Amino acid sequence: MTLPPDAYLWFKTLHIVGVVVWFAGLFYLVRLFIYHAESDSMEESLRKPFRDQYSLMEKRLANIITTPGLILTVSMAAGLIYIQPSYLQQGWMQVKLSIVFLLLLYHFFCYRLMGQLEKGISNWKPQQLRALNELPTIFLVLVVMLVVFKNQFPTSAASWLIIILILFMAITIQLYARYRRLKSTKTGSA
Repeated sequence: MTLPPDAYLWFKTLHIVGVVVWFAGLFYLVRLFIYHAESDSMEESLRKPFRDQYSLMEKRLANIITTPGLILTVSMAAGLIYIQPSYLQQGWMQVKLSIVFLLLLYHFFCYRLMGQLEKGISNWKPQQLRALNELPTIFLVLVVMLVVFKNQFPTSAASWLIIILILFMAITIQLYARYRRLKSTKTGSA
């Protein structure tokens, strides 16, 4: 089977579009999980309607945006590798594929978590979900750096970037949790 001369560019374009859609879905899906978990602290009359609404939003996002983005990403990546099989021999691609495998696990873990939230059996606290929500950011930064730098990956700079990113996210999560506690204390006493 012969492919058109510009097939590689089409696969690459659609692969990038798929990655953007997939990550947008992953970022927002876990954000919805946070709101879903926070609905447990609502008064009883509001809890069920909010849980039901979050479950509906999560399912729609996962099934209409996130998973199709994943499918487009992986299928176009397969097309790229079909055209350039030598990429599989390169270290940067092997590391990238390992990270993509971790992202696939994360994606399917989100489905599991979504089911637990819908059934009301999730033990994840909103703050833990905030930390989980930052994981794809780290994966995204690593994948983009691998694609841009390839075999000239700046190991020391990348390590520091990842450490700084993790620290920034951890501090931000803590500050936001503290802000919310202070805000709820002020509203509760007013």
